[in-house]
Amino acid sequence: MTDPSRIGPAKDDPAAARPDEIMTQTDYQRVQDSPEFQDLRRRFRRFVFPMTAFFLLWYVVYVLLADYAQDFMSTPVWGTINVGLVLGLSQFVTTFAITMTYASWANKRQDPIANELRQRIEGQDLV
Repeated sequence: MTDPSRIGPAKDDPAAARPDEIMTQTDYQRVQDSPEFQDLRRRFRRFVFPMTAFFLLWYVVYVLLADYAQDFMSTPVWGTINVGLVLGLSQFVTTFAITMTYASWANKRQDPIANELRQRIEGQDLV
């Protein structure tokens, strides 16, 4: 059994952090706690989470249509090509479009900030 008098403040409690504990933070922890890194993560999440939700919703709709709307999915579009085939192939198109959109967005908005932060870290100018 643990002696309650020997239990100190929680290590993850910022209010309980002592100056000597702050000084023993690793470089990674200091960077992770920096406002610049937090902003970088926030930007990433604001882009990626909605895109992921959109694609998953689109995929689930496709699967549900294939399972429950077989008459609609088997509707001919052109020759032997039907709606199901067109929607199935558009899954690939959507995947490539999202990938290209992300790459463009990251090159313009994420990478410059990440590179600047990396250079500061590598130069030991830590936050």
